[in-house]
Amino acid sequence: MTFEQFQESVSQPAPPKGLPVLLEALWHDANGDWEAAHNIAQSKEGTQAYDRLHAYLHRVEGDTFNAGYWYRRAGSEVFKGSLKEEWAHLANLFLQRA
Repeated sequence: MTFEQFQESVSQPAPPKGLPVLLEALWHDANGDWEAAHNIAQSKEGTQAYDRLHAYLHRVEGDTFNAGYWYRRAGSEVFKGSLKEEWAHLANLFLQRA
C-alpha cells in the first residue's frame, strides 16, 4: 500500500482488511476515534513503534507532558511539525515497516 492509498482509505467506513495494526491506529485517529487508536498504542507498551504512536496520540490530545514521556520512551525527539505532518510522518514510517 502506498501513502496515497492509505490516505484515501481514511474516507472509507472501515479500515481496509489486512491493514497493519499501527496503520489501523492512525486510520482510527484520522476518523476521530482517538480511544481506539490509543487502545492499540497501549496494547504493546514498551515496543518502540507503539510508544512512538502513543506519544503522537497524547500530543493530539493536547497532553504535552504525557506526550514527552512517550517520546522519551520511544527514544525519539518531540516532533516539531504540525499534527498533520506528524500523522503523515508516522504513516510513511509504518508503511515502510509493513
